[in-house]
Amino acid sequence: MRKAASTAMAGAGATFRRRAMEGLATVLLLYALLVLALESPLVSTSPFGGAAGGTARKLHLSFGAGERAAPVPGASAHGQDHRLSRFASGLDVRLLDSARSGALRRSIADAVAAGARAFSDLEALDPAAVAAPSGESDAARCPHSIALTAEELGARGRVVELPCGLALGSHITVAATPRAPHEERNPAIAVLRDGERHAMVSQFMVELQGLRAVDGEDPPRVLHFNPRLRGDWSGHPVIEQNTCYRMSWGAAQRCDGWRSRPDEETVDGLVKCEKWIRDDDDRLEKSKTTSKTAWWLNRLIGQKEEVNFGWPFPFVEGRLFVLTLSAGLEGYHVSVDGRHVTSFPYRTGFVLEDATGLSLNGDLDVHSVIAGSLPTTHPSFAPHNYLEFSNVWQAPLLPDEPVEIFIGILSAANHFAERMGVRKTWMSAVHKSPNMVARFFVALHGRMEVNAELKKEAEFFRDIVFVPFLDNYDLVVMKTLAICEYGVHVVSAKYVMKCDDDTFVRLDSVVTEIKKVPGGRSLYMGSMNIQHKPLRHGKWAVTYEEWPQEVYPLYANGPGYVISSDIADFIMSEFMKQKLMLFKMEDVSLGVWVEQFNKTRPVEYVHSDKFCPNGCVPDYYTAHYQSPRLMLCMWQKLLEGRPDCCNAR
Repeated sequence: MRKAASTAMAGAGATFRRRAMEGLATVLLLYALLVLALESPLVSTSPFGGAAGGTARKLHLSFGAGERAAPVPGASAHGQDHRLSRFASGLDVRLLDSARSGALRRSIADAVAAGARAFSDLEALDPAAVAAPSGESDAARCPHSIALTAEELGARGRVVELPCGLALGSHITVAATPRAPHEERNPAIAVLRDGERHAMVSQFMVELQGLRAVDGEDPPRVLHFNPRLRGDWSGHPVIEQNTCYRMSWGAAQRCDGWRSRPDEETVDGLVKCEKWIRDDDDRLEKSKTTSKTAWWLNRLIGQKEEVNFGWPFPFVEGRLFVLTLSAGLEGYHVSVDGRHVTSFPYRTGFVLEDATGLSLNGDLDVHSVIAGSLPTTHPSFAPHNYLEFSNVWQAPLLPDEPVEIFIGILSAANHFAERMGVRKTWMSAVHKSPNMVARFFVALHGRMEVNAELKKEAEFFRDIVFVPFLDNYDLVVMKTLAICEYGVHVVSAKYVMKCDDDTFVRLDSVVTEIKKVPGGRSLYMGSMNIQHKPLRHGKWAVTYEEWPQEVYPLYANGPGYVISSDIADFIMSEFMKQKLMLFKMEDVSLGVWVEQFNKTRPVEYVHSDKFCPNGCVPDYYTAHYQSPRLMLCMWQKLLEGRPDCCNAR
């Protein structure tokens, strides 16, 4: 009897322990689910009454919602949360793996996969662990002078690395010999008619180039110096100079043998183009007549006669020349064999330290290159030199109520200076307004050192949203989608504006223009392109597979445009359904999406040239191609009540 009772009690005890363990497991499971829900990147909520179409808006636990969240494990001793996922966009990039992505589908898949790995590595990385290569001093990386022989230059692909760029007074001397002419057989340059012979060409390029901004983007041409010994369409020898910023060429400066006009601006007191002997009889006669008149006038007023020497074109096939390129206060100066030939004013978007390489290409045999008076430091080796870690520039908490306008700023990971220039100027006005929010949208870089610095920047300034893919020039459209997602799901903005990190935004003027549109209307505002045709040949070619139509839809230029929230909401709805067509030109893609929206609800298309895509115009709304230095200049003028440009492109 006692044995049976003992056995029964033992069985009851085992049952109790089993139920207790099951209960404890249930509690732990519920706790784990609760923690997972709290730490999820997205929390469903509807603080503003729900989105258009009846779907509830989502509030980010990327940076925005994280500001309002309670402290969580993983925060530093100073209360700063270092989980990078709190700064990531809520855009589900997996939905881009669709047939609607067209020719971009493979590039998107590769960039997303690589980005996921890089983002995971970065989230676990301690930025303090990433340091400059040991044993490599600043002096070794930034020499004061460089000298290369022909053999050394050839081994480097005829590119001279200038690690720390140039400084005021820097100079580069090239000794070289132009080659004999050859037949030009490129059909894109010379189209032959029946019976015509190939044109004979001899030309070369001396280019100051900058660092790559992002993968897939060509190095910017800080200065493109291109002598054409056999001439071009003009039929006479010519020197063309230009710049190429963000893969967009500026207006060419052509020197064709005539001295710059007396009323034309000079560069450090030197003319842009010197005169050389030509065989143009008609203009020579006019020049002789002008010279005779000037001689008689000088005689009458008692001035000495100015002696004019006849100099030939400075480059001759098969003859050695010595070219010196120097950096002045206002621009670059080129002299050949001791004689000044051209001067080229600095263009918007570049500073001297951007010229980190010298490229020599074309019909040219180079004998030696010597560069002197070079700077011995460069901020790109220590990006924190650009960044001012002051609370003044930190983004404020997101407002609890919907805002009038959200501004998404496209930026590249290594554009530290550009972002700091924006923070210290027009973005500071955004921070002071309760009805505006602005954020940078950045993809990851291929170099972990850059990403590590970017992580520190994001955690301090709290104004960066990561789009976790590896940056690619053709995938900028993904950042635009992230901007729409943030504007609709995070801040519930009435209007969404997109711009670039080299765009200066005059906020008061943009808001004034928006208010001119009657309330309740769908809006698409910017510098509109009408009947713009895709290029089918050359470097910027768009294939028929990518774009089968002969013209693009009406679209606003990418450096600055505004859409109403209903359009942004429609874009995100189509994206979630995987019905959104993607194109590598993000501004054209936006035009396609607005055109599709316009079929069901009329859109107010508002065009203004004051959304300037190619520099700055008087009384601008937005000004593109503005370097950090120019932004500071424009901001100071704006504070003084003078919305003027600082350097027209």
